Amino acid sequence: MKFKFSDFLMSISTALDFIEIDVLSVETNHLKRVAYVSLRLAQYFNLTIQEQIDTVSFSILHDNGLTQTLLNNKVRYNDLKEFYQRESFKEHCIVGEHNVKSFPFLTKHKNIIKYHHETYDGKGFFRIKGDNIPLIAQFIAFSDYIDFVFKYKKVDDKKKEKLIKYIKEQKNKRFSGKIVDAFLEISGEDGFWYLLNDDNIERTLKLEIPLYEQKTDIDNILKIMNVFSKIIDSKSQFTEKHSDGLSKKICKMCESYNYDYNEKIKLIIAGKLHDIGKLAIPIEILDKPKKLDNEEILIMKKHSYYTNKCLSNIDGFEDIAKWASNHHEKLNGTGYPKGLKAHELDFNSRLVACLDIYQALTEERPYKKSFSHKEAIDILKNMALNNQIDIDITNDIDKVFESS
Repeated sequence: MKFKFSDFLMSISTALDFIEIDVLSVETNHLKRVAYVSLRLAQYFNLTIQEQIDTVSFSILHDNGLTQTLLNNKVRYNDLKEFYQRESFKEHCIVGEHNVKSFPFLTKHKNIIKYHHETYDGKGFFRIKGDNIPLIAQFIAFSDYIDFVFKYKKVDDKKKEKLIKYIKEQKNKRFSGKIVDAFLEISGEDGFWYLLNDDNIERTLKLEIPLYEQKTDIDNILKIMNVFSKIIDSKSQFTEKHSDGLSKKICKMCESYNYDYNEKIKLIIAGKLHDIGKLAIPIEILDKPKKLDNEEILIMKKHSYYTNKCLSNIDGFEDIAKWASNHHEKLNGTGYPKGLKAHELDFNSRLVACLDIYQALTEERPYKKSFSHKEAIDILKNMALNNQIDIDITNDIDKVFESS
């Protein structure tokens, strides 16, 4: 199976950006701008092509531990603005570093995520000082902080003057003197600031990332997706085990159907990522304990569209994108996001849709009890009678899980 990790990260960076927007109130495309500035620094310091690609990957992933840290500390929407000022905020660095251990980076750098909030003078979370901080972590710390405070995408002459003044003042304090000098030279190039605005940054970054052939086998891809399913499920306290539970049920059904190994794993990955679009849904909607109003329902329904948008451009993920993004489609055309009908929905799309409903019904949520197998199957069968989901798959689910 073809899979380029850096291409995957580029495709999902927009969804990951919404975590930053929700939690830290950063601007859109924050991760791409951090990745671009860090990459330019990596190029300036003559890092290898592999290190440059990893710089982009680490930049996009630098806050991957945020949602799990929020959940671990029981921090929800009303507390978000204060959260990043607490000492517990450093936990996201530890969680994030642990998450990426199984990722297929091209180099053996470590503690990049853990130390991405360290300052050159040793006043960061872990009191790591000077060049004891990994160089790529220093690039990310610099790029992330400057974009967070000054917002690269809205730099006019007055703000640029203020930004440059601040960077010079922080030379050998917050930032390494060498990195400050490098940035001052890079940012003096014609068009540098223009390339950082929202209209240009994605294309700019894609053009700058070096070409490099990279292959990963399907088992390693699944390990990567296990981490992303945790990131997805942790976005809401109501669904912290949903994707994992769905994937396990998909696995059991695939085995009952005697699927070949590769197709089974691809379907499990679809289950892991089916709700990745929920990263783009505001936490106050995901965590609302009461019934959503009509406008909120429309926003919530967009998550399957965002899932398709995230996954459809990943080379080798064509089937996975289809199965994952079709999980709210109905046979009678009343589903979303595309309103597909029976003849447009393949068996695996129908399977994921049925199992997603079954999983949601049988898991406990803060606002409802879990349904028994029989209660859930009765609901599924009623939906099948209304030509919403596949009756044969529903009966198969009944047989496979009746003794669970």
